[in-house]
Amino acid sequence: MKVLVYGAGVIGCFLAHTLCASGQDVALLARGAWRAELKKNGLVIRHRLQRKTTVDRPRILEKPLPDEYHDAVFAVMQHQQMAEILDDLAAINTPLVVLVGNNMSAQEHWTRILAQTKTPKTVLFGFQGTGGRREGSVVHCVRLGGGSMSLGGLHKEPTEQEKAAITALFASTKYRLTWVRDMDAWYKTHLTLILPVAYLCYAVGCDLRRTSSAQRKQVLDAAGQACGLLKRLGIPLLPEGADLYYKPGGKRALMAGLLWIMAKTVVGELAATDHCRHAVTEMEELDAAFQKLREDAPEWEIPAFDALRAAMPDWARLHTLYEAEKRREL
Repeated sequence: MKVLVYGAGVIGCFLAHTLCASGQDVALLARGAWRAELKKNGLVIRHRLQRKTTVDRPRILEKPLPDEYHDAVFAVMQHQQMAEILDDLAAINTPLVVLVGNNMSAQEHWTRILAQTKTPKTVLFGFQGTGGRREGSVVHCVRLGGGSMSLGGLHKEPTEQEKAAITALFASTKYRLTWVRDMDAWYKTHLTLILPVAYLCYAVGCDLRRTSSAQRKQVLDAAGQACGLLKRLGIPLLPEGADLYYKPGGKRALMAGLLWIMAKTVVGELAATDHCRHAVTEMEELDAAFQKLREDAPEWEIPAFDALRAAMPDWARLHTLYEAEKRREL
């Protein structure tokens, strides 16, 4: 089947690799110098936990081809970038569009694509559990197992026909698909953890080795309090029982162990701090969206969450710090 992956960051690159491994006809949309690297060297991924390197040769596009049909399109962009490509996604001749990544504007994106499309489309939302960074012509990727995606409609689970079509794209791979009945709620639940982790990353200069056990405990407390806020607002926690990882017991101990691993190994760099460095605008937008949610329950206090947020530099300072760092990397 013909599949377009729109976006060639770490997440899009691993998704393209997996689709290539499944034998699909994959096109990867990339721009600038990175597009030239991909055309010259192919898609080179160093899978850090698996200790292997793969090379794939998807077709490399600079922009969507208006008359080309695709069986599916996966758009893999940072939150603030997704709005910029909605017109492209509406114009592409495909029956299925999946928006992959953090998304607090899912309703708006869904509405806009369907309002502008000239061909019938299903619009789904997903989140792929992948981290990493690009070094030169090589993508360094960290992921568990064969990779995974949580995937669903805005407020409904995909139909059996949609599930079958998507499952077929990943045939013969170990990529795991988890079907979600309400991705809008899933995204909001996801923020309850990733925002406290991001606040901590920024507070320690994106070096999690500097964190203390008290700070990591504060992350779990903050996530639990944020889950309580969502419940107060009537937003379902997805996956169900997500808040159990922040309450006393075995699941919290497991989460504490994962945070310890992130703080003590390269996993923390690839899974969290690298993204925070290069996605300040995205994290700022997600933070603003969560603060907007809080306006509907102003009486609900989340002190650990607020303390972590107050401990980091303000957003203007973070933009200055990490824009300067990116310029030094070029």
